[in-house]
Amino acid sequence: MILQGKRIFLAPYTLERCHEFFKDYVSDPAMTYNIYTYDKEKVDRYYEKKVLDTSRLFFAICYNDKTIGEIQIKQIDKENLSCTLSIHLINDAFKGKGYGTEAQQLLIDYAINTLGFKIIHADAVHRNLRSIHILEKLGFKHLYDDDTFTYYKFSAE
Repeated sequence: MILQGKRIFLAPYTLERCHEFFKDYVSDPAMTYNIYTYDKEKVDRYYEKKVLDTSRLFFAICYNDKTIGEIQIKQIDKENLSCTLSIHLINDAFKGKGYGTEAQQLLIDYAINTLGFKIIHADAVHRNLRSIHILEKLGFKHLYDDDTFTYYKFSAE
């Protein structure tokens, strides 16, 4: 299934797209101070453990058919119709252009209008001001902070 936006689209996150993402991935200092180095076996394990986990729903964020990010809903709670949104863009070349915002809007619309979720949670590292700004712009309401993260909630009602 493809979720088509104006400038990007969300595609099934295949192993090939996962490797394409991580080959050019540069860790963002707003999220972590760790330097990332591509490792085929680690990406294979990540894909097997995370992407194939049936409690998550992953998509590749694609621009002109290039994988520029990954986005998922996780912590899916079908009883309470809630989930958690998570997104990573490949590197600074694709940040600040609205691609992540569009991807999140596409997935929020899909989660609410197709999957029937009523609540979507999200979090951001305190120093990731860009992510915090986007969550608030998309209508997420601040819930609380802990030592590392600030937590948000989007309600469909």
